[in-house]
Amino acid sequence: MASHAGGVHTGAATPRTHGDVSGRFVFAAVMMIFGGLMTLFQGIAAVSNDQVFVSTQNYIFQFDLSGWGWVHMILGIVLVVAGLAVFTGAMWARVTGVVLAGLALIANFLWLPYYPVWAMVLLVVDGFVIWALCTGESRSTA
Repeated sequence: MASHAGGVHTGAATPRTHGDVSGRFVFAAVMMIFGGLMTLFQGIAAVSNDQVFVSTQNYIFQFDLSGWGWVHMILGIVLVVAGLAVFTGAMWARVTGVVLAGLALIANFLWLPYYPVWAMVLLVVDGFVIWALCTGESRSTA
């Protein structure tokens, strides 16, 4: 093995602990927490005051805003908890994150007629979460 003057070996693997996660997982976790909080606030706004949102005429998906708001609040809380779990780097947290981000993506697609800009931003966030969780490499050796 080649070494430098300081005795450091090039190409030597550094030991990693089981909790190490890649930058993409950290990105996914932060975006899940952000998206979950935004979804939670979206649900609170829908439940507290239905006059905040304007419904498009003759849209194929029409739902009761109060009921839909409860769905968003629950989904937002679960997304935040799952985002915190992704920081552990566990495979179950990654799979759960992909499933929940997929459900949030569908929910925000159905939310488009009520608040299009907010829904589009959350669609992009959910898409990035799914991408990061599916392509990030775990740096753990265990």
